[in-house]
Amino acid sequence: MSPGRKTLFALLATAAVVSAGVVGLHAAAAATGAPITGIAGKCVDVAGANAANGTAVQLWTCNGTGAQAWTVNTDGSIRALNKCLDVTAASSADGAKVQLYDCNGTGAQKWAAGAGNRLVNTGSGKCLDASGNSSADGTRLQIWTCTGNANQQWKLPGGTGTTAAPTATATRTPSPTPSASRTATPTAKKKGVSTWQFTGLSAAVTNVGAGWYYNWSTNNDSMPANAEFVPMIWGAGAVTDNDLAKVKAEGKTLLGFNEPDLKEQSNMTVEQALSLWPRLEATGMRLGSPAVAYGGDTPGGWLDRFMTGARQQNRRVDFITLHWYGSDFSDAAVGQFLGYVEKVHARYNLPIWITEYGLMNFTGTPKFPNTAQITSFITRTTTQMQATSYIERYAWFSLPAVGDSLPYGLYKDGTTPTPAGEAYRAAA
Repeated sequence: MSPGRKTLFALLATAAVVSAGVVGLHAAAAATGAPITGIAGKCVDVAGANAANGTAVQLWTCNGTGAQAWTVNTDGSIRALNKCLDVTAASSADGAKVQLYDCNGTGAQKWAAGAGNRLVNTGSGKCLDASGNSSADGTRLQIWTCTGNANQQWKLPGGTGTTAAPTATATRTPSPTPSASRTATPTAKKKGVSTWQFTGLSAAVTNVGAGWYYNWSTNNDSMPANAEFVPMIWGAGAVTDNDLAKVKAEGKTLLGFNEPDLKEQSNMTVEQALSLWPRLEATGMRLGSPAVAYGGDTPGGWLDRFMTGARQQNRRVDFITLHWYGSDFSDAAVGQFLGYVEKVHARYNLPIWITEYGLMNFTGTPKFPNTAQITSFITRTTTQMQATSYIERYAWFSLPAVGDSLPYGLYKDGTTPTPAGEAYRAAA
């Protein structure tokens, strides 16, 4: 939706989602190296000896193949098949999977020795870990809070423990250049708001406890607030030199096209979006997907065709942006919403930003939930989103409760929340 449209009776369906760290397949010869061994003497292994970006890294019985030949480098990287050991989506969450990926110098690919033969990912401060304390062939490797358990103990090439590994500074690596495959995961609090201009905006952002906000625009020049501002390239008309320079000056994260599958919104074909996407990538910012209005998980839908083309063209998308509006105001709405989010995550296996969500019936009555329904929904969904590691950020639609947005908005002015605003303010 757009900030200028303060009535919501425009065409919207259920949800929007896109994304994947989309990259091409590259053949790679095995680099000269040696095994890294862990629990039960099993080897760190590239699944199927496949050098494609995103290939799982796992435990496997040692077999002397190139899939188990690792080099430990002075830049902190650990490499096999000419690719780097990488934390998926540069995540810092417990359970984030480890994969093979083009080397890009980000913190997701920096590793250092730790006490007790640990390998610490310096971008997250978490340890390389065999999932479930398992030594079975095919056990996925992940990062996890360091425990010192056997599933976090590793011997590097040469048969020594990780104390022989080159050290690295335990600080987050700066964002990469535009040619890098991704930028680092942001560390701001999850809760944010979408908003347009209204009296008391800045105070309301603070009062509700938002860590970030956005306004469907490239800048917040007329809407400053004490929280991280995240710019957006709303549609094709904003893909200009001036607008792209402006978003780079605003922050490190960029939201992509807004509901391109709706003629009332950015109204873009898949082909048009793909043709413009390299200019968004070239900002070097961490890049969120286009947010379709509906059918994000539908084979052959707008998103599906965009992602197919993106993979073919080796385009980059760093996280999913997702919209969802529910017309069922019963307790079942929570499961409907979170179930959709879960399916989207399972499909794309990338972090999710929910940049618009709410309860609204666009075609029937009642159009909005009652107070008990909306406050219960907000309380239950925010609690679960806070506890879900792959949900990086979320933003209720919307902050202003002014005029026709009163039934669903959060704040009447800078310090006067609606009951929905009180519930949202209570979220961590």
